[in-house]
Amino acid sequence: MIHKEHSGSCGCGKVAYKMTSNPMIVHCCHCKECQKQTGAAYVLNAIIEADRVICEGATTEHTLPTPSGKGQVITRCASCGTAVFSSYLVRLGKLTYVRVGTLDDPSRCPPDVQIFTSSKQPWVPLHPDIPSFDEFYKFEDVWSGSSLKRWNKIFGG
Repeated sequence: MIHKEHSGSCGCGKVAYKMTSNPMIVHCCHCKECQKQTGAAYVLNAIIEADRVICEGATTEHTLPTPSGKGQVITRCASCGTAVFSSYLVRLGKLTYVRVGTLDDPSRCPPDVQIFTSSKQPWVPLHPDIPSFDEFYKFEDVWSGSSLKRWNKIFGG
């Protein structure tokens, strides 16, 4: 990705945000929970440090369960209900998962990896050039060196 900033908004435009850098990685998640929570076959999440997302507008937060049992918070526009972000409770306040479909130009954040493909819908093809995993993966096998440095700056390692 050559772009440094990305902007986006909810469906009605009352919530607007900017990512002040590129994400660390973009997941295309095919897990059953993402399917249920989005009403779609998968979700695209751009994972970025929470302090690199600037958001304006009224939002609501909804805590939902995850298969791990740790839960996640979905941030939605208070007016139209569009989910714009999520964050796993274990990493709350440190990472934001930006819903790529809410970006002004989603094509600028294509998926870097396809995860939980064991539960993908059978009619969804997987792109052969994007690494795919039946479940999750080891970070060092997928993440770029610069993204791993960003992760380690937050969580140590």
